[in-house]
Amino acid sequence: MSTEDWLLDADERGNPVALDPSWTSGNDVRPLIHGRTYFAELLAGIRRLAAGDYVFFTDWRGDPDERLDGPDTEIAQVLSAAAERGVVVKGLIWRSHLDKLYFSRAENRHLGTDIERAGGEGLLDMRVRPGGCHHQKLVVLRHRDRPDLDVAYVGGIDLCHSRNDDATHAGDPQPVAMSGAYGRRPPWHDAQAAIRGPAVAQVDEVFRQRWTDPAPLTRNPVARLHDLFTGGDDQPGPLPPRPAVPRTRGTHTVQLLRTYPPRGYPFAPDGERSIARGYQKALRQARDLIYLEDQYLWSDEVAASFAEALRDRPGLRMIAVVPPHPDMTGVSALAQNAGRARALARLRAAGGDRFAVYSLENHAGTPIYVHAKVCVIDDTWATIGSDNFNRRSWTHDSELSCAVLDDAGAYARNLRLALAAEHLDRAAADDHDLIDAKSAFEAFRRAAAALDRWYADGRHGDRPAGRLRAYVQPPVRRRWLASLLYRTVTDPDARPRGMRRTDTY
Repeated sequence: MSTEDWLLDADERGNPVALDPSWTSGNDVRPLIHGRTYFAELLAGIRRLAAGDYVFFTDWRGDPDERLDGPDTEIAQVLSAAAERGVVVKGLIWRSHLDKLYFSRAENRHLGTDIERAGGEGLLDMRVRPGGCHHQKLVVLRHRDRPDLDVAYVGGIDLCHSRNDDATHAGDPQPVAMSGAYGRRPPWHDAQAAIRGPAVAQVDEVFRQRWTDPAPLTRNPVARLHDLFTGGDDQPGPLPPRPAVPRTRGTHTVQLLRTYPPRGYPFAPDGERSIARGYQKALRQARDLIYLEDQYLWSDEVAASFAEALRDRPGLRMIAVVPPHPDMTGVSALAQNAGRARALARLRAAGGDRFAVYSLENHAGTPIYVHAKVCVIDDTWATIGSDNFNRRSWTHDSELSCAVLDDAGAYARNLRLALAAEHLDRAAADDHDLIDAKSAFEAFRRAAAALDRWYADGRHGDRPAGRLRAYVQPPVRRRWLASLLYRTVTDPDARPRGMRRTDTY
């Protein structure tokens, strides 16, 4: 099948001022599995920046003291040092809701303040719908005299606590507070994509569009008054000129997919739902295996797109990897459990024993929080992004995802096999039974069943290889309240009324 069969053309994106061109070829994209891998590479890249170069970043949460790679690598210190040596540093950090709601306003304010003191700009951006957030996680490094070093990072990893974990999943030494099920140092599974080639210019443009949005950074009068009295920066400064589009580097075609709600953004006047549309188009091509990892997978409407593919193609299988428990307890967990129960019920009804959902644990038996947002379809089309499989990510918040097709045919398969090797405790070359969709599906089933039996038998003998457990849906308590919270707070729908009525995007 051709590129046009898998990727959205300009009209299909549904935004008359969307990125142009709709996709770029000649890129090189490398999946960076785990925060530790990403942070080490990001640290080296920022330290290479010289006067006249620039770094742009957007973040959902930023903790200034999060270490990228050991002592003296705190993110605020690294970015401030870059600004002090003449690097242009510009950041957009979500001006988030109250900390008592488990968000991160204080942490974000401190990161922005540190960068500003060094001569950069780290702005708190609340240009979102009520109850919404800026959820994009991107970093762009551009080099004035060394354009071959230009790189962009897109994915699910924030510059904050708990993300700096590796394949052992012992957790970040700087954890965030989570459900007690994950322990004092929660294991964390995540992914980011490193992009080189012409697509770097498009990631750059995503940042520039948000930065130059003429709307006030916040319309909240209390926040504006606070900024006035504390000297907070609420006026984005000028950006450096756009560099030339980077030269071609590889065999990867990249399509950047986005979500913006209909809020009057100049770059998306009626919103953009190309993430939803991109998944729906790719799912129409699915024949063998859908593999996904997601923090949530809790929207009935989003699950419907996958369920339709399973129902219409009897040879299609689907594997989902999700966290075993919500990240928080209380009413938040109530709503999450309600949403996921409905989504999984729809997928099981459509796929029967061709649909399987798993969770992960480390070798000490501690549950792993799956924060990755990854999807691979038929080892052909693959995404790594900030978007989760829920209505909020497909309609309500700002999101950015990197969809890749490979002329050489290796990228998507290699991504899936790398993730499978970790979850199954396999050596890289031990993948003979993971290439075929049916045998890969069975390999996952056997590994999870073996580990579940070991626990059921009282953990006698050696622990079986692998980290997979069959996902067990928690009971949905106080169902009426859980459903109400889910639909109104946890997973809102920002589609225009006509789209909601016809269930389109």
